Amino acid sequence: MDAASVSKLLSPEGWALLNSLPPYDEKQAMAVATRLRSAGVDPDLAAAALTQSRLRAKARGKLGDFADGMLFTPDGVEQATRLVVAALHGRRYLAAGVTKVADLTSGIGADALAFAGLGLRVLATDVDEMTAALATVNLRHFPEAEVRHADGLALDLAAEGVDGVYADPARRTRGGRRVFDPAAYAPPLDAVWALREQVPALGIKVGPGIPHQGLPEDAETQWVSVDGDVVEAGLWFGPLAAEGPGRSALVLATRDGATTSRTLRTDGDGSDLVPEVGPVGSYLYEPDGAVIRAGLVAHAAAELGGRLLDRTIAYVTTDQPAGPPAPGESPVATGYRVVDVMPFGLKRLKAYLRERGIGRLTIKKRGTAVTPEALRAQLSPKGDAEATLVLTRVGGAQHVLVVDPLR
Repeated sequence: MDAASVSKLLSPEGWALLNSLPPYDEKQAMAVATRLRSAGVDPDLAAAALTQSRLRAKARGKLGDFADGMLFTPDGVEQATRLVVAALHGRRYLAAGVTKVADLTSGIGADALAFAGLGLRVLATDVDEMTAALATVNLRHFPEAEVRHADGLALDLAAEGVDGVYADPARRTRGGRRVFDPAAYAPPLDAVWALREQVPALGIKVGPGIPHQGLPEDAETQWVSVDGDVVEAGLWFGPLAAEGPGRSALVLATRDGATTSRTLRTDGDGSDLVPEVGPVGSYLYEPDGAVIRAGLVAHAAAELGGRLLDRTIAYVTTDQPAGPPAPGESPVATGYRVVDVMPFGLKRLKAYLRERGIGRLTIKKRGTAVTPEALRAQLSPKGDAEATLVLTRVGGAQHVLVVDPLR
């Protein structure tokens, strides 16, 4: 989207057109475009409005109803923080006594929106002029939020009265490929976390694939999942790491409009639990992805009252079903009842499925080179019954667990 398109959208005619469009439907997009042309709408304005309608629809999963009053770029939608997570970011700053946050890489302003909505003063910057312009539109309802087209690293934080810093470095190339090397982030991760010498209350959003090796020892590194999807990791320094340095996992779940949460952390002395390893029990639990990424599977096993099938594989087994989470808390793992266990063998497994008329399969795996797609083709399952198969190692040998999800 260029400046001319944004100007047309921000005109009274353009804004009215954008907000009058029906909910975006890819199958109906061409028909809507044709109708707009027939009505004499400027072609460039119609194209810009339809593009924004599509991006708003995509952003609703992250930003809810707020998306309907915002403008986006494709990259901005991809990198935007989910509103439920951004609100938790903002609460960290509030709890730390911060009053003014500098969002050094604001993008289209999702985090800045949450910060301002919680009453924090915000100075948001972005090196891309168009992105900064869209962030200005998106933050228009918050007079305490200022957006600048600028390099956030060049700010005089003390002169600006900033007592909290937040950054979400870009982790994709111009071609859209993910960047996994923190030194190749834009701006580089080292340059951002060096700012904690100026402003101790520093928070940085990073990709959930960031390796444990090399993480700063004075930060709390927290992996966050929402409804089973690991959406980010965050580095929190100084007063933002209220529970102290270490690794943690935040598990968020939404149901019927309400959000539950559960946090697991490394032990206070920085040591890791040594998990118990044992045979398959009556139940199998798959820890949440944030728990796995944070290296807290042993902590989940302890909470579930179980043991690992293998020290290097993130499956927990128990002899009794784990109790439900406390009110307001999210489950740290997905549970299954174990129906059968057998050594892995294609012929044996194929006969097992045929004898039981199992034609619909869900295949999960950990610790095996077998791919679910290839196995499904080899098994050629037929029948009306369904089953969930778990391919993993038990006692160092490949096994198949037939399981039923716990409802």
